[in-house]
Amino acid sequence: MKNNLNKYLKNHGFEQMRLKAVFFDMDGVLYDSMKNHAIAWVKASEDYNLGMSENDVYMNEGRTGFSTVDIFTQKQFGRNTSEEEVEEIYLCKMGYYNTLPEAQPMPGALSLLKQIKNDGFQIVLVTGSGQHSLLERLNHDYPDIFHSDLMVTGFDVKYGKPDPEPYLMAMQKAAVRPWEAMVVENAPLGVRSAVGAGAFTVACNTGPLPDTVFDDENANLILPSLQSLSDCWPVLRDTLS
Repeated sequence: MKNNLNKYLKNHGFEQMRLKAVFFDMDGVLYDSMKNHAIAWVKASEDYNLGMSENDVYMNEGRTGFSTVDIFTQKQFGRNTSEEEVEEIYLCKMGYYNTLPEAQPMPGALSLLKQIKNDGFQIVLVTGSGQHSLLERLNHDYPDIFHSDLMVTGFDVKYGKPDPEPYLMAMQKAAVRPWEAMVVENAPLGVRSAVGAGAFTVACNTGPLPDTVFDDENANLILPSLQSLSDCWPVLRDTLS
């Protein structure tokens, strides 16, 4: 892992890293929810002729609902979408999503979060999701871990992932600099966002995409699961601190 750190420092022109905060994406990281999102997006896409495949969903994961719909509206119809269209299509997608079995916490996530909290690091949620019940669900599944003042959601950002904005905003909220932050992501565009913000970025490949996708986005470390990250956390912590 020392080699991963040295490459990160060289690529960003930083002299050292002093970890103070860890930023987490939600879908596909804290919750095993991406299978449901893929099913729901594809069904809504069929209803509105957006031409979205399951692979498209994973490749575009992390975008805001507006950005996702707008990209495929332009691709299929050669025009921009409207706020009204986005709301209608996103509500359709969420209608399908809510009929599916509730997504469960990702294996390894709770043990990882407890270690990070016990080690004294800040924990920040950074998600493109706009679910109003977000904090209530997180508090139930991950008690005493997340706080509303250390969250960046789809309601907070103008651009969203893959723009660096969400992670730059998270750094502001946590009062840390890029070399003091580590990001845990599962999506290529989330990795691009985090790398663009200058954070040390760990890609946990919990979905069907090949590792090369995350390597192409310059992830600093690629792991197969949250459990593997939880298992190696002590070594990674000591390397980055």
